[in-house]
Amino acid sequence: MPPTQAESVIKNIIREIGQECAAHGDIVSETLVAFMVKAVVLDPSNGFNMDRTLIKSDVQKLVKLCVSRLLDSKNPSLDTIKMQVYFDMNYTSREEFLEEHHRVLESRLSSVSREITDNRACAREELESLYRKVVSYVLLRSGLGSPTDIKIVREATAALQSVFPQAELGTFLTLSKKDKEHQLKELSMIVTGIRLFNRDCGKGGEGIDDLPAIIHEAIPAITQHIDSQLQIAQDQAYRYTAILEKVTKNPLMSMELQPYMLKEALYNVRQYEIFLQIILSDIITCAQEVEMMTKQLGAQLEQLKMIVKSKTAVPTSQVFPIFISLSKLWTSFQDESVLISVLSSLTAHLERFLGTHEVLFPEKVIQDLLEEVTVKTDVCRIKEHMEDKVRLVDFRKQEWLFPETTANFDKLLIQYRGFCPYTFATTDGLLLPGNPAIGILKHKEKYYTFNNRDAAYSFAENPENYIDIIKEKAKKNAELIQLLELHQQFETLIPYSQMKDVDKHYIKPITKSETSTQTDTHILPPTIVRSYEWNEWELRRKAIKLANLHHKVTHSVQTNLSHMRRENSSQVYPAKDVGTQSLREGSTRVPRPQIYIAGLRGGQTKVTKGVKVNLTRAVDET
Repeated sequence: MPPTQAESVIKNIIREIGQECAAHGDIVSETLVAFMVKAVVLDPSNGFNMDRTLIKSDVQKLVKLCVSRLLDSKNPSLDTIKMQVYFDMNYTSREEFLEEHHRVLESRLSSVSREITDNRACAREELESLYRKVVSYVLLRSGLGSPTDIKIVREATAALQSVFPQAELGTFLTLSKKDKEHQLKELSMIVTGIRLFNRDCGKGGEGIDDLPAIIHEAIPAITQHIDSQLQIAQDQAYRYTAILEKVTKNPLMSMELQPYMLKEALYNVRQYEIFLQIILSDIITCAQEVEMMTKQLGAQLEQLKMIVKSKTAVPTSQVFPIFISLSKLWTSFQDESVLISVLSSLTAHLERFLGTHEVLFPEKVIQDLLEEVTVKTDVCRIKEHMEDKVRLVDFRKQEWLFPETTANFDKLLIQYRGFCPYTFATTDGLLLPGNPAIGILKHKEKYYTFNNRDAAYSFAENPENYIDIIKEKAKKNAELIQLLELHQQFETLIPYSQMKDVDKHYIKPITKSETSTQTDTHILPPTIVRSYEWNEWELRRKAIKLANLHHKVTHSVQTNLSHMRRENSSQVYPAKDVGTQSLREGSTRVPRPQIYIAGLRGGQTKVTKGVKVNLTRAVDET
C-alpha cells in the first residue's frame, strides 16, 4: 500500500474511533487514539500481522478493540497511557518553553510593530497618534501595566519623552524598517528600566507588581505540594511492590489477585512519580535562577543610585546600558513566573489520572494484603545489598563499571529507568530499583543495574534473552514503552518531547585507573636538514655567491690569530741537566768608606770651622 493511501486509512480509523467514543459520551484526543491504535496492533494477543495489509474485518476488529479499551474507565493501564500522552503534549524542556514563549510574544507584538514601522505620518495629529502607538508598544512589550490605564500611560509617556521626544519622530520615520524595529525594542527596554528604577526609588512604578517577591512565595508552595504528592505516590508504590513480591512467592495468591490489575496500578503510580520528579527538577532550576537574578537586580539598582544620586543630568552612556540590563532581568523574572505557573498547572492536571486506585484498591483491601508483609522503601532495598558487589574475576568477557573506577558514574544513562531487568523479566513485570553501587553492566554500549548480585550474575549469562522478554511484555502493556524508555525498540511510539534526544542521551563512561608509560628519548634518528632554507631570497643570495666563486682565486693566509684554528704538530728534544766547574774559587771586596769631620762642636771663636778627614783605605790595601 502506498504511503499516502496508508496514511489516509489510518486517519479514517482514528476518526472513526473518536466518533465511537464521542457517541458513548467520552471525548478523546486524536493523539490518544493514535497511540491506542499502535498499542492494540503491537499486542500479539490481538492477532494483527504487521507485515500484512489490513482488510475490512481487521479494521472493524481494530476499531472495536480500541473503543473498548478507551471506554474502560476502571483500567489503570488506560490512565497511565492518558497521563503519558497528556504529559507529552503539555511538557517541554526549559529551553524549548522559553524559546516558544518569546516567539509567541513576538508574534503578538508584530501587528503593533508593523503599524508603527509602516506609518508615513506627516501631519501633527498623525504624529501624535503615532507617538501614542509607540507608548502602547512599549507597555505591551514590557508587560508592566495595561495600555488602557491612564496613570500607567502617563508614566510611560513621561519616561519615553525623557529619552525620545516627540520631535524626533521625523528622524525616526526616515530610518529603514529594520532600524525602526531595533530602535523600538531598545526604547522599550530603556523605558522599562527607567520605570523599574523609579519604582525602586518610590517615585513611580504604577501597575508594576513585586515579581521577585511573588515568585519567592510561589516556589516554596509548589515545591511543598509536589513533595507531598511525591511522598504519597512513593508510599503507594512501596506497598504495591511489597504485595507483588508476596504474590510472586505464592502462585495461588497470584490467581486471586489477577482481576485487581495490581501491576498496572504499580506502573501508573511509578509513572506519576517519574513525572513529578521531572517537574520538581525544573522547579528547583527556576528557584536557582530566581535567586541569582534577584542578586543581580539589587546590584544593578544600587549601581544606578550611585551614578544618579542627586544629579540633574547624567550621561546616557552610563545609565542606558544599566536600564537595558534591568529590563532584561525583569523579562527573565516574567519568564520564570510563566514557567512556574505552567509547571504548577501541569502538576495539578496529572492528579486526575490516579482516580482508579481508590476504586480498585480501597484501604481495607490493601491492609488485608499487607498482613505479614514488610513494606520496604527503595532506599532500604538498595542498602540491603550495598556490600554484595559484583566480582570482576567471575567475568572475563563482560565489562562492569563501578563508582570507584568511573569518573562520570552518576551521569550514565541506565536502561529501563534504573529498574532491575532480571527481576522484571522473571517475575512477569515487577519493578524493583537497581543498585548501581554493586556494579553496572555494559552490554552493547548500554548500561544495566540490578537489585542484587544474584540478579546481576543471572542477567549477565544471557542478556539478550531477558531483553527480548521485556520487549514482549511491553507489547502487552504499551504504557511500559515510555515508563521504561523502550523508544529505540518501538520507534513508532517515541514521544515528541524525547524524539530529538534519542541519540543525545548516550554518555561514554570515563574510567579511572593507575597507568604508566615509558618512551625513548629519540625513537627515530633525527631528520633535521640543516641546509634547508625556507627564505627564497636567502636561496638566491647563496646561488649568486656560488656563481661568483667560479671567477675567484683562492688565497690562504695564516696569522697569529688564525694559526690556532688548525691542528699543528712539532717534535722537540727535552732539556738536559748540565753543570760546569771552575779551577779555583775567588772573591773581591770593596773598601768601606770612612770620612770624619772635626771641629763641629765649636771652640773659642764664634765661627765654627770643620776639618774633613778621609780615613778610607785604598783598594789595594784591603
